[in-house]
Amino acid sequence: MNARSSHAALPASLRSTLRPVAGLAALVVVVLGVLYAGAGVPGRVDRWLVRPTADSVRPPWRTVALALDFLGEPVGAALLLVAVASGCLLFRRPRSAVLVVVGAGLTVGAATLLKSLVGRTIHGADNLSYPSGHTAFATALALTAALLAAGRLGLARAAGTSLVLTAALVAGAAMGWAQVALGAHYPTDALGGWCTALTVVPATAWLIDRTADRSANRSAGGPADPPDGPVAAPPADAGRRERH
Repeated sequence: MNARSSHAALPASLRSTLRPVAGLAALVVVVLGVLYAGAGVPGRVDRWLVRPTADSVRPPWRTVALALDFLGEPVGAALLLVAVASGCLLFRRPRSAVLVVVGAGLTVGAATLLKSLVGRTIHGADNLSYPSGHTAFATALALTAALLAAGRLGLARAAGTSLVLTAALVAGAAMGWAQVALGAHYPTDALGGWCTALTVVPATAWLIDRTADRSANRSAGGPADPPDGPVAAPPADAGRRERH
């Protein structure tokens, strides 16, 4: 592994695994968006899981839910972004630091755009709910941190994938629970936010690596688009044939 690949935002060992995961997540986002477009009431799955419009938690769990919710609000989110990005820079992973900011920004932006397109509401026509931006943001940050850890530890595909998906699941489930418990979202909104992050973050990480690698190759005088596989070494006798 060369220095450039070891510092990648998306570790090479995880690219082939996360590509279909991102594709499946995108499909879930679209399907749920079509199913609940324009709706203003919980769906069958939502009613089966919990009554999402009821403020169902009491202290101390309500305090936990409010604390998690704060981490998705502008001030809390900014603090988290600074902390995670600083950690990436501390470990000398500038690409991961870029992914923290750009990946989270694009994920929240995608969730905001989808809310306008889908038009699902909760507690009135002014409260767009699908997908949950809080859940998308928390999942995006967890994905970025897990990708950094997987790359730094040099984890193989199975171990790295398990770490990344587990981190995404824990963060998404925690924030999703808080949003549903506080009556801010339906359970399927949280699922849509989780899948939005699973779609956007790996794609953003790949683009960051691609852009950085092309820039590095141009600076070194090499081809702008290097092949994905290893470059074959010249034959051992090439120099001798050239001299003769």
